[in-house]
Amino acid sequence: MGYDMLLSPMNIGTMTLKNRTVMTAAEMSLGQTDGCPTEKMIAYYEERAKGGIAMIIPGICRVNDMGAASTFTQLSMSHDYHIEPMRAFAERLHKHGAKLCIQLHHPGRQGYASSINTLPVVIPVVRRFPKVLDALFKCTPLLLGLEEKGICMSVQSPSDCELSAHGATRIHAMSTREIKNLIQDFINAAERCKKAGVDAVELHGGHGYLIQQFLSPNTNLRTDEYGGSFENRLRFLREIIEGIRERCGRDYPLIVRLTADEMYDRIGKPGKGYGLEDGKRIAKRLEELGVDAINVTSACYDVYNRWLEPTSYEPGWRAYLAKEIKSVVSIPVIAANFMRSPDQAERQLEEGYQDFIGSARSFICEPHWIKKIEEGRPEQIRRCIGCLHCISSFMTNAKIGKSGECALNPGVGLEPYYEEPPKDGACRRIVIIGAGIAGLAAAEILLKRGFAVTVLEKEEMPGGQINTAAACNLKGKLSWAIEDRLAVLDALGAEIRFGVKVTPAEVKELDPYAVIVATGAEPIRPASILGSNLPHVFTPPEIIHRETVIENKKVIVAGSGMTGLETAEILNETGNEVTVIEMADEIAPGTWFQLLDDELERLVPAGTSFLTSCELMRIEKDSVTVLDRKEGKVRVIPADAVVLSLGVRGDKKLANQLSGEFDRVFTIGDAVSSGTIADAVKSARACCEGIR
Repeated sequence: MGYDMLLSPMNIGTMTLKNRTVMTAAEMSLGQTDGCPTEKMIAYYEERAKGGIAMIIPGICRVNDMGAASTFTQLSMSHDYHIEPMRAFAERLHKHGAKLCIQLHHPGRQGYASSINTLPVVIPVVRRFPKVLDALFKCTPLLLGLEEKGICMSVQSPSDCELSAHGATRIHAMSTREIKNLIQDFINAAERCKKAGVDAVELHGGHGYLIQQFLSPNTNLRTDEYGGSFENRLRFLREIIEGIRERCGRDYPLIVRLTADEMYDRIGKPGKGYGLEDGKRIAKRLEELGVDAINVTSACYDVYNRWLEPTSYEPGWRAYLAKEIKSVVSIPVIAANFMRSPDQAERQLEEGYQDFIGSARSFICEPHWIKKIEEGRPEQIRRCIGCLHCISSFMTNAKIGKSGECALNPGVGLEPYYEEPPKDGACRRIVIIGAGIAGLAAAEILLKRGFAVTVLEKEEMPGGQINTAAACNLKGKLSWAIEDRLAVLDALGAEIRFGVKVTPAEVKELDPYAVIVATGAEPIRPASILGSNLPHVFTPPEIIHRETVIENKKVIVAGSGMTGLETAEILNETGNEVTVIEMADEIAPGTWFQLLDDELERLVPAGTSFLTSCELMRIEKDSVTVLDRKEGKVRVIPADAVVLSLGVRGDKKLANQLSGEFDRVFTIGDAVSSGTIADAVKSARACCEGIR
């Protein structure tokens, strides 16, 4: 397939983009507390500029430090001292032909008071004494704890509306004076961007942040000139746009990121907020006000999975939103639409859904997305699988002073080393045993360093446990993690042998400099559970791969991690009455909430039952016995079949055999401890760093 439209130039206002790609904003906590970009941040975005992205919109940028903060290390254009660091940032991207657009943002009710209230005090100190930053992050858990107890000050909102699902932060309705001052903050920040040589600014009017809160009748309950009617709800955004136009000129490119549909109907709340028809009406008014482009998005934090989708969603599922907006405006339309491949991108451009292809996660995962297309190797693009590790890691790491990650790209935030690694391999042979994601990730890193790599796999195909995960309903995209790496490994010259039952003697024949054991893990059947080996007791892979099909039975699934829930979903399809039991006090403890919400949307309507605080003690022919920890009593539950989803145990047999035979033996992935795809890739990265 050709990519003529994708690679063609197009204007946004007076600005010409060299192709149709826009890296949309996704906060990764790469900045510093005073709001200036770090070298780490600049290198991260510069790599995407080198990779051919036409315009880059970094993560959220605050317009003041008193009420507009969302994280401790986001960008800021709240003071004149931000101008020169931002100029240096822009110049680094301009060297590679990329444009820089800064997204001006205010979180409103979705801010963390612990961030907002701390920054005005901390920033002056940090700018004078940079080492104070370390102390700040040590205090973060305390600040968050105070916030949860309601001790921190409240954050700004258009009105005293209900809290979002974002957290425990209290909110207060903004006074007219606060609104007027904040409008000036947006205008001042835009002017600083222009002075810094930033090519464009974007106003974030989506995802439930402050501008959208003014637009939505769900969150804007004001009765003054900033609430009530459509025009009054638009007034806050209109006055910001008019002020930027007056201060920066009509020719300075201005974009609005707009939630076209709040999508409350998707979670069973029709009539709440605003829908697509109102979104189209807003878009038309924005064009009339002189906005140069609209970046179409959807939903808000209350409807999280409709703007930041998990794996189960189909690429392009919300492309219709962009097409509807495009039907009522003549200015360019940018949209993400869960973009995952260049074929999808070209098709949506050709069919008129949008003018620019927006994505954050695809370009986090693959910084050289466009470069690989231009060089005729699109099959080597590392496709984002929608696992949400980027957002979950960011939300976790931001609280401890670390940046977000990507499950498949171990080089995020480490671009200078991982994109141009030292060529220190000297063709020394590395033998990797196991062609799951950990083994293949290690192979790629080592090949790029100049090692010779041989991968030995006992099965006739690669993938390991990803093959099981990808066989679950709506999770087929997980197989991309293997397919795409194989394409890269083939280009790098890896040798992969399948169907090999590895022995120490066979490894010795290869005379390796080092051996990496990535033999994965096997499901656990705990001996402590009486009856765990009975013939009607199964493990998840048997059900997921449809090796065993259970129909119209009472089935107990022990363990409510994602594997257990995905197994329950498959069992529901064949008429079973499924009960999931969990020893912990909640379902899927430690699971990122979006993944759990996504799974429950299918499990609950199917009639799945859940029992928490219940420990499986015994399995018998027609029942299970559990200890109900809440009630402090034993219960007997009827069961025709049982599935034990109680984790996996690393296969260390070969590693133990090899450790006495070779000087350098490393064990990675599930063979060390069970975890996610991200855990496997991180363990591969750490292992490779130790091979010198």
